[in-house]
Amino acid sequence: MTFSFEAALPVLARTPRVLDALLRDLPDPWLHAAEGPGTWSPFEVVGHLIHGERTDWMPRVRHLLAHGESVPFPVFDRFAQQQASRGRTLAELLDTFGALRDASLQELAALQVTAADLDRPGCHPELGRVLLGQHLATWVAHDLDHLMQVTRVMGRQYAEAVGPWRQYLRIAGGV
Repeated sequence: MTFSFEAALPVLARTPRVLDALLRDLPDPWLHAAEGPGTWSPFEVVGHLIHGERTDWMPRVRHLLAHGESVPFPVFDRFAQQQASRGRTLAELLDTFGALRDASLQELAALQVTAADLDRPGCHPELGRVLLGQHLATWVAHDLDHLMQVTRVMGRQYAEAVGPWRQYLRIAGGV
C-alpha cells in the first residue's frame, strides 16, 4: 500500500480513541506493567505519543517544508515521556493526546499538502534523506506499532494465568 491521505487520516484520527477505549479507567496493574527492563508500559506509550505530537510529526512536516534537505530535523528524544508524564494520571494523558492529535490533523489539513509535496525531501539526523510521504506513512505505522505494543504488554500479563491455553495465544507467548 502506498501512502494516501484518504487511507492514513482515519487511522491517525482513531488512535487516541482506540487507546482511550482500551485503557481509560483500567486498574493500575494493566497500565504500568511492561515486558521487562527497558520496555514501556501502556502509560509510558501514551506519554511517548504525546511527546511525538509535540516534537516529531507535525514539527518535522513544517521543518521539511521550510528547509528541505538543507537542515536536518532536530533530534527526537524517544524517552522524554519518562520525565514529562511524571505525576500525571492516565486520564490526563489520554485527554492531552486526543487534543494534540486533533490539532495536528487540523494543521495538516490546513497545509493542503499535495501529491507532489509527498516527494519533497528532508534530512533525518540518523536516516539521512527522507521524503515527506515516508514521514507521514511512518506516523501511521508508528501509531499501529504502539497499539500492538500496548495490547501485547497487556496480554502478556496473563501468560501464566491462561494455563495450557497459552500454546494457542501468541499474545501470551504461545504459537
